[in-house]
Amino acid sequence: MLQTDEILSTVRMLHDEFLDVRAVTLALNLNDCASSHADQLCRKVHAKIMDHARNLVAVCDEVSEKYGIPVTNKRIAISPAATILAGHGQNAALQLAKTLDQAAIDCRVDFVGGYSALVQKGISNGAQVVMDSLPEVLAQTQRVCASINAASRKAGINMDALRQLGTIIRRIAAATADSQGFGAAKLVVFANIPEDNPFMAGAYMGAGEPESVINIGVSGPGVVGSALKRHIAAAKQSGKKLTLGDLAEEIKITSFRVTRAGELIGREVADRLKMEFGIVDLSLAPTPTIGDSIGEILQTLGIAQIGAPGSTAAVALLNDAVKKGGLFASSSVGGLSGAFIPVSEDSCLADAVERGHLSLEKLEAMTSVCSVGLDMVLLPGDTPSETIAAIMADEMAIGVMNNKTTATRLIPVPGAKAGDKINFGGLFGASPILEVRNVGASVEFVNFGGRIPAPLQSLGN
Repeated sequence: MLQTDEILSTVRMLHDEFLDVRAVTLALNLNDCASSHADQLCRKVHAKIMDHARNLVAVCDEVSEKYGIPVTNKRIAISPAATILAGHGQNAALQLAKTLDQAAIDCRVDFVGGYSALVQKGISNGAQVVMDSLPEVLAQTQRVCASINAASRKAGINMDALRQLGTIIRRIAAATADSQGFGAAKLVVFANIPEDNPFMAGAYMGAGEPESVINIGVSGPGVVGSALKRHIAAAKQSGKKLTLGDLAEEIKITSFRVTRAGELIGREVADRLKMEFGIVDLSLAPTPTIGDSIGEILQTLGIAQIGAPGSTAAVALLNDAVKKGGLFASSSVGGLSGAFIPVSEDSCLADAVERGHLSLEKLEAMTSVCSVGLDMVLLPGDTPSETIAAIMADEMAIGVMNNKTTATRLIPVPGAKAGDKINFGGLFGASPILEVRNVGASVEFVNFGGRIPAPLQSLGN
C-alpha cells in the first residue's frame, strides 16, 4: 500500500538531488488499425493515438505540479509497426512513420516508439519493410524511434539480421549527416527486448499487454550519488568503517524510496486518464548534468578512473542493489530497472573516454552487468558495416548467454575519426568518438550469416 505522506517526505528531502520522473509512456495497441489501404491505415492510427493520448501531457503536468516532481518526458509506445505493415511496401512505411510523427506533435509528446520489428528467429515481410525503411524514416521524422529485436535466449542470434543492420545503420547515419548521424541514435538493436520498457529509443508495446497502459520510468542517479556521499561522510565523522556491502544497502534503501515516489506519480496519471497502470522502471538513466551521473556514483564507490580494474564489479554492485530496492518497493517493477551507461549522455563516462581511461572493450565488459548495453556509443564514420554487425553480435551474445536484456545504440558519425568530440546537445549530450580496434577482422565471421543457436540453458521447460 502506497503511503502518500511518507513518499512526500522523501520527495521534499530529495528535491535538490535531480529526482525526476524521466518518462511517462502511454503504450497503445494499434493492431486493430490494420488496413490494406495505406491512407486508411494512417487515418485510423492517427485517430486512435489522438483519442487515447490527447490529454497525456496536460495530465502529466498537473500531477507533476501537485507533487513537485518533474516529469521530464511524455511519450507514446505502440505495438510493433511490422505487424500493421504486413502486406505493404516502402511508401506505406514512410507514410505511417510520418503519421506517427504528426500524432506525436499533435499530442505534444516528446517521442513515439514502436517503429519496431522482432526478427530474432527470422525476418517476416513486415519486418523487412520496417528494416529497409529505417534510413528514410529516421531521416524524415523528428520524434519517431525504432527498435529491432535480433536475438533472444530461446532463439539465439540472427546474424543475417545483424549483417543487414550493420549496413542499415551506416545508411541512417549518412542520411542524417547534417546532424552528425543522429538518426542512428533513434534506433536500438536488442537481445531479449522487454515488452513494457518506458525508455526511448527502445520502447514498444508487447503482445501480452493491455489495450492501453501507463508505464513510468523514474531516474535518480543524482539521488543515489548524494545518498552515498552523505553516508560516507557520516561514517568518517563517526569513525565507522564502511564496507561495499554497507554501500550496497544504502543504494537499495534509496532505490526503494525513489521507486515508491515514481509509482505514486504513475498510478495517479493512469487513474486520471482512466487507463491501467503497468510498471515502474527504476533505471538510473543519467543526463549530461553534473551531479546526475552513473560515472559519479562509480567514483563515489572508489573507482577513481572509470574503466580501471574494478569498474565492472562496481556496476554489478550498483545494478543489483537498484533492482533489489525497486523490487521490494513495488509489486509492479518492470522494464529494465537497473543502471544505464549511455556514454554521450553521462558527462563522467564521456570524460573517461576523452582521457583514454574507458575503451570500447572495457565498456562492453561493463555492459555484461548493467541494464542495457553499448548505449549512445559514437564510432568513426568509416567503420565498416561488418564491424558494426560484429560489435552488435558481441552484445547480443552477452544478453543471450546471461539471460538478460542487452542492446546497442551505435552511431557511426559521418566524416569523424576516433578522438573527435561530437555534441548532440540536450539530454543526448556529447562524447569523443571511441576507437574501434581490429577493424575489418570480423568480415568472414559476419558473412557466414545464419543463426547462432540458442544456448543449452534455453531448454528450461
